[in-house]
Amino acid sequence: MELAEGDLFDKIEADEGVGEDIAHFYFSQLISAVGYMHSRGVAHRDIKPENILLAEGDLKLADFGLAVLYGLNGQKKLCQTVCGSPPYMAPEVVPKDGFTGQKTAPYEGNMADIWSCGIVLFVLLVGNTPWDEPTKNSYEFNEYLLNGAIDELWQKIPHQALSLVRGMLNVNPHSRFSLDHIRQHPWFTRKNPHLTSDGRAANPISLATQMLENLHINFNVNPLTSSSQRPCQARAEDTMDLDTFGGRLALTQPEAPVSEPNLDWGRPAIITANAGFSASQPTFMQTRPQQGHGRSAGWPTASQAAMDRFMADPALSQFSQQPSVPMSVTQQARHFRDIVPEHSLARFLSFMDFPLLLPLICEALRRLAIPVPNVSPEPAKAEGYEGGYGAMRAYIPIKTRDQRNQLLVGTVNVERVEDEVLEVRFLKAKGDPLEWRRLFKKVAVLCKDGILRPE
Repeated sequence: MELAEGDLFDKIEADEGVGEDIAHFYFSQLISAVGYMHSRGVAHRDIKPENILLAEGDLKLADFGLAVLYGLNGQKKLCQTVCGSPPYMAPEVVPKDGFTGQKTAPYEGNMADIWSCGIVLFVLLVGNTPWDEPTKNSYEFNEYLLNGAIDELWQKIPHQALSLVRGMLNVNPHSRFSLDHIRQHPWFTRKNPHLTSDGRAANPISLATQMLENLHINFNVNPLTSSSQRPCQARAEDTMDLDTFGGRLALTQPEAPVSEPNLDWGRPAIITANAGFSASQPTFMQTRPQQGHGRSAGWPTASQAAMDRFMADPALSQFSQQPSVPMSVTQQARHFRDIVPEHSLARFLSFMDFPLLLPLICEALRRLAIPVPNVSPEPAKAEGYEGGYGAMRAYIPIKTRDQRNQLLVGTVNVERVEDEVLEVRFLKAKGDPLEWRRLFKKVAVLCKDGILRPE
């Protein structure tokens, strides 16, 4: 099998989307994958951001743990299993009495897939899902049923694509667009500079550059004000029990047993000074701070050579007032991953030291109503240090509810990557990658004084 290069939706700007051409490119590839699957009589039934990966810029549909053979020898088999993620589930998959059991009325798995593809297209264009769940418990879904959804999210959709989204999100599966309807729609058949005749990425470097330049963190916004959706809040009753859905949903991802203190769940390998930091950049040599500068203020200065190396990291463009990928990077890039790395872009660098940076991050999380324990740096075993120890790291566990009331679990990992440089990575264990990025952006704004920025 090909080795995927990370999650597509980790590279999408929350509340913004990816732009019409890139949205069309990835939607075309998704329909290609789903079309082939349906031609073999297989329904995926769990199409959502976590299961859409990238390989050299091309989309790969993954995780067939809930797939079902719905068609064989001209015979159709109806499904009854309640499965998927609520914001992406078709309404016919939800039991009439809500998420109270594993069975629902019989439904066609292939038509449920088309609904999920419609939600994915909406997210690509808008950067958000249209509702929490397709039930009467959702205000936005009720508005869609009554008025055809005229709020600000729907107004972001390009006019020509709007009828396609509505056709795929028809609540009556018998009137919903089929794959043939989708393929014949004018927006689907539009020309796209990113798409080759055989449906692959025409120029992965150009595609990666445009995607990266769409990512932007505005340090002038107030992260504590609610957006168009409900604010991210933690529930007290969820602090110990991760499986808050009980048996209501058939989820394909394993539950992370966070209540077991000895289990090192979700923690990545330690990054040592000898290994460089996590971006796909050349290994960094350790640098010493210039004498007599910055130490008392918590801001030691690195050498100019070290600064140049860090500034060449494409991921830093998201913190710039006008995001752009350095020309030197695009000229040297040979692969999609040379510009858009495999790992998450929910990370930043800081010249603050642990005693200043950790309290800053913890306070930001608490201001967002996310309970965090008191943390302190711990030594990490690493090659290149006397006795095998010397690198420092700290972990801040996160468990909360996102704006869509879905569980969001992960870790903020703080590690020293050079003598005076710390890297902060937001590592998602469970939840929607768009919501994880939204959380990262809010914390970044609250910690802006500790972030290395191009300006």
